[in-house]
Amino acid sequence: MKSKLTAVALAAVVVAGTAATAVPASAAAGKAEPTRCHTADLKAGFATGDDAKPEMEQTTAQTQAYIWFTNRSKRTCTLSGFAGVDMIGAQKTDGTWSLARSSKKPVKMTLEQGDTVDFSVTLLPVARSTPQKEKFVPAKFLVTPPNETKHFTLKWPFGGQILKQNGATHPATYLNPVGL
Repeated sequence: MKSKLTAVALAAVVVAGTAATAVPASAAAGKAEPTRCHTADLKAGFATGDDAKPEMEQTTAQTQAYIWFTNRSKRTCTLSGFAGVDMIGAQKTDGTWSLARSSKKPVKMTLEQGDTVDFSVTLLPVARSTPQKEKFVPAKFLVTPPNETKHFTLKWPFGGQILKQNGATHPATYLNPVGL
């Protein structure tokens, strides 16, 4: 009797162990999960439609600019996280400003061939009369997709000036994760 119980218990462990390592049906079909998008897989630009343009002429509130990535590869890929964004200023005193990230949590975005996803850059415009040392005049944006090291160089098409806060702990100009 003792050996019969041991055999039954051993069989239950073997069956349970086998069930725990079973391959899900979706993976069994042979379809691999898409891997992340690389810079070479993408193209990028500013959203320039009337509803997407930042309101750079107003100076009383924050506004948003939108940068998009389109999957130009022949494969499905994913983007998750924050792009790297460095603004290069038009004034000699501007230099380069690496934008801070918002506290929003990134989500994983799956892009099939031709799909586009964007992210917003929140900006705080200032008046032209603001002293030069307090304003940053954007000229170019260096945009690096999440988890990549190569960037796109985008010319700033909207004009205007931003309150210079490149040394601030919580600047009013910052970026959100891809897809949000």
